[in-house]
Amino acid sequence: MTELLIRWFVKNDKDIQNPAVRERYGKLAGAVGVVSNALLFLLKFLAGFFFQSISVMADAVNNLSDAGSSVITLVGFKISGKPADAQHPYGHARMEYITGLAVSFIILLLGLQLVQSSAEKIFHPEETVFSWLTVGALAVSIIIKLWQGLFNRKIGKRIASAALEATAADSLNDVIATAVVLVSVIISRLTGWRLDGYMGVAVAVFIIISGIRLIRDTVNPLLGMAPDRELVKKISDKIHSYEGVLGLHDLAVHNYGPGRCFASVHVEVPASQDILISHDIIDNIERDFMDEMGIHLVIHLDPVVTDDETTNALHQEVNELVRRISPELSVHDFRVVVGNSHTNLIFDVAAPYGLKMSNAELKHLICEKVQQLDGNYYAVVVIDRNFDGS
Repeated sequence: MTELLIRWFVKNDKDIQNPAVRERYGKLAGAVGVVSNALLFLLKFLAGFFFQSISVMADAVNNLSDAGSSVITLVGFKISGKPADAQHPYGHARMEYITGLAVSFIILLLGLQLVQSSAEKIFHPEETVFSWLTVGALAVSIIIKLWQGLFNRKIGKRIASAALEATAADSLNDVIATAVVLVSVIISRLTGWRLDGYMGVAVAVFIIISGIRLIRDTVNPLLGMAPDRELVKKISDKIHSYEGVLGLHDLAVHNYGPGRCFASVHVEVPASQDILISHDIIDNIERDFMDEMGIHLVIHLDPVVTDDETTNALHQEVNELVRRISPELSVHDFRVVVGNSHTNLIFDVAAPYGLKMSNAELKHLICEKVQQLDGNYYAVVVIDRNFDGS
């Protein structure tokens, strides 16, 4: 069924790197969500209304919020697919996160309102009328929600959409919520216990938790998250694969929404190598990243002295000194400037965010230990906190 819908409504469905194709996938997922959730809302709301079941009506409102989410998803994919312009040179892809945040607050508000109405049903219980129509509506809902979850998960993974994968998880969670309501209806029928209000509260709390989780998942990329570890490794391995590259550091990856990835990095090359050759290597790397991975990569070229024994020995000695402070530290951009009265050892130290020492404390400690090597050595240190989150 999923593949059939994709073939019907997504032209060139295999070209997922194309923003237009990605937008078609998003629109299809949004349209399917609007139609299916609206039908489920109507079916369950009527069943809950006529047979006086607040838990069934709460579950129906949950479907209505899902339909609203799908509408916003449609709008979000439409806006995020707009090309970059003078006011938004990095494109509009982050609109997908903004629409997700709006949906999250709607879900949270609905959950709070349902807690109130369900609590009133607990303190002022009314007789719930059992109906096989209600049971059938809930059973159909479980089947459709299960299919929705699998549908959105498949499309979300195919186009790498965090929003659709979150929608998929929400749909699969709804299966559990509806199953709880179905079980409560059957237990109430068999035992006469009035569980309706309690199940309404349970579903409402479930909706609130889902809303809070969705807020967290959409706020994080808007604030700026560390890049995926697998992506960092892939970038690093690819750069290292080029002949003439000695190493890299200060990798920073900026995500402006799905398909809008910008990165910068310092790449080390031999100082003895012709600058035009090094520049050509850098140009090739930047072009290949754009063509093969869709990443706008900007590289700063760092020449490294590799043929001076004194510099190499001092570099190794300082690197070992720094790693004794913490094995998570590393030295780069190492230079030696010899003067009449003293020698400056100039270098950067990459430090993870998990390191307890402040930059000032770490710098002071390194400078002390460098002077212990030789009283004429002075360390000129810059502390880098890794932008790749490591």
